[in-house]
Amino acid sequence: MGSSPRDSRIGVIGATGAVGTLTLALLAERGYQNVRVFASARSAGCELPFGDGALVVEEATPEALRAGDLDLCLFSVGTSRSKELVPHAAAGGAICIDKSSAYRLVDGYPLVVPEVNGERALEALERDRIVANPNCCAIPLTTTLKPLHEAAGLKSVHVATYQSVSGAGAKRMEALRAESPAEHNLTMDWSWEGDDSDEESKLRQETQKILELPELPVAPTCVRVPVLVGHSEAIWIELENELSPERAAEILRRSPSVQVLDLPEFPTPKDAAGGNEVLVGRIRRDPAFENGLSLYLSCDNLRKGAALNALQIAELLLAAQPVNA
Repeated sequence: MGSSPRDSRIGVIGATGAVGTLTLALLAERGYQNVRVFASARSAGCELPFGDGALVVEEATPEALRAGDLDLCLFSVGTSRSKELVPHAAAGGAICIDKSSAYRLVDGYPLVVPEVNGERALEALERDRIVANPNCCAIPLTTTLKPLHEAAGLKSVHVATYQSVSGAGAKRMEALRAESPAEHNLTMDWSWEGDDSDEESKLRQETQKILELPELPVAPTCVRVPVLVGHSEAIWIELENELSPERAAEILRRSPSVQVLDLPEFPTPKDAAGGNEVLVGRIRRDPAFENGLSLYLSCDNLRKGAALNALQIAELLLAAQPVNA
């Protein structure tokens, strides 16, 4: 590693995808210079814009990532490719932040939202140098729930997600752009695990792991909506102790990466897109529970829901690394 975290040698793996290209933009905005980009063999040799210049895409192979010339690797590839490539990068000495589901629910691997459990990321420096970046709905959900839990104790969570097509990748975004409004529809485009989709199971288990509340009842319903960027979530929470909507809003206003909107304003994917904060609104009592609250949020799933969260994890780890480690 160089004389400061900004001098670190960084590899972006999966750089040609929607999250990968945003990761490059964020790295350039934050002043990183020593960046290399990796993708599949068919993209090798292409150029990707980076700041005022361009970077030539290298093929992502185990040999390239194991060479020991990278301090940090940010992975935006599918689960199977992450399982194949991440161990090689870690063996080569790189800190690895993986955005797939490969390591999220595996014991021993930190699953981190910096505003919620950032200290867990540091455990990776003592082990195999791999940290998992959570699901794009678990990140804004736990960012919002953690301060409310600290104030009044979570007893149960029900959540309905309305997830944009960018969560399914760049090809789905192009397909939506090509559709007429009459063709737009809701979908549940995940595989099934009994009565739940795998997306619902992941959201439940990841929320429990991030909040370190393994017995917390979490009941999700996830759907895909015809929106390009921005996931939204309707949330109903039961609390151990009474918490007024006004007090909840005050707590969330002081919470990192959260912006509270008061009526007549309310969170929308359009307003969240391009922003780094979780927009929270419609905070009100839920009469279904003695100590119930309901609220609504929107978040840019490509930024805070993926690329930015991973970069925040990376910066925690880079800052904790000894210089020239």
